[in-house]
Amino acid sequence: MITDMARKGNLGACIAVFLLASAFPSLAPAEATGLPVTPPMVIEGVTFPGSYTGDGVVLHLQNAALLRYKIVFRGYVVGLYLPEGADPSSVLEDVPKRMEFSYFWSIPGKEFGKAGEKILVRNVDEKTLERLRGRLDRIDRAYRDIRPGDRYALTYVPGRGTELSQNGIPLTVIEGADFAAAYFSIWLGEKPLDDGLKKELLRKG
Repeated sequence: MITDMARKGNLGACIAVFLLASAFPSLAPAEATGLPVTPPMVIEGVTFPGSYTGDGVVLHLQNAALLRYKIVFRGYVVGLYLPEGADPSSVLEDVPKRMEFSYFWSIPGKEFGKAGEKILVRNVDEKTLERLRGRLDRIDRAYRDIRPGDRYALTYVPGRGTELSQNGIPLTVIEGADFAAAYFSIWLGEKPLDDGLKKELLRKG
């Protein structure tokens, strides 16, 4: 479940775009949902619970993976959560989803927006980027500095929007299925941050 990133550039800025990370999720009890139990997964000592419940949705861990920077450095570990039975190839459609990230580096909050935009322009056209500009600025302003062990989470729920949370604390909610499709494309789009990472996340763990 390890992918390598052979990209050049500023370490903090490059890692920041990968490291949009997680709030500590709630466990979705099997007795309450009647759904199959997904076991937790441990990557590089970081545990991802097998399921998450919140805002009226129950999501299950699709897979988790480690992204390395320049082969040697661990960037972060990330887990992808989807509804039970969801088709991973449809992840950017208007379906609930969650990505949790746990960091191995300190990253200034201001770096997230800069790094994310470099990947967004690969996946959305200029007109779409202009339409999303105000919402992108809002989420960029919401990011805070992180330290090793901190988590960010991006959770999209149809009709509610995309919530960014840090260590379990909600920071903002950005409305729109169009925003979610564009923002999650940073990792899961046609031209993602790292092809190997995308492949691992969409592969059932």
